[in-house]
Amino acid sequence: MKLLTIIILAITLNIHHLQAWHDQTHMAIAKAAGMKKAYMAVGADMAKIKAGDKENFNHWHSNEPDEIVTREKVIAQIPKYNSTEPEEKKGHLYGAIIASINEFRTTLEIGKFAEYHIGYLAHYVGDLSMPLHNTNYNDFNKARHLINDGIIEDEVANNIHKIIITEIEINSLDDIIDHIVKIANESKELGYKMERENRNMTKEEAYIQISKSASLLRAILKYLNYPVELNQ
Repeated sequence: MKLLTIIILAITLNIHHLQAWHDQTHMAIAKAAGMKKAYMAVGADMAKIKAGDKENFNHWHSNEPDEIVTREKVIAQIPKYNSTEPEEKKGHLYGAIIASINEFRTTLEIGKFAEYHIGYLAHYVGDLSMPLHNTNYNDFNKARHLINDGIIEDEVANNIHKIIITEIEINSLDDIIDHIVKIANESKELGYKMERENRNMTKEEAYIQISKSASLLRAILKYLNYPVELNQ
């Protein structure tokens, strides 16, 4: 009985490490952004099985209710990409987005296959709009996380048209950082609004959130000269 209790507790404590949006939602974000290989967007979650916290901590950042995400915070997180140090348990999602871009560019420059870094990038940009990946992993988050990860999972593949792309002009990493800051703060605010109201996201809110990720992802891909299908 004690062993069963330990197993259940371990699973409960690690739900935050398992998903942000579920697979179909991540792929829908990538597809709406124009990624032909949208399936690559699920790879970062698969990597957690073997990489553990080396990958886990790239998927969120725990902000306090009154905490503001700033450019300085994003920049400070960049060198923390893939770090497993104890202080990284708050996560470094924002820096991971920029770091994956840098990894893509560096890998291209040395003549190696770089496309998998686009898969990681797509996943992290998707995670950015998931409200509970921008708030504290408290009792509310633990209880609601899995449900909200999958809030539109069973329908999103057939509703790509509900993901509205806003054209974003990006000319530098600074521009990308500005958009990360904006989406992170908006996602955090929604997460704590849900907590105050003791509720899950509505489907309408979920589509608004993933539209932000898809719009930013498309803009980043165009900035990197990565082929996108603009008819999506």
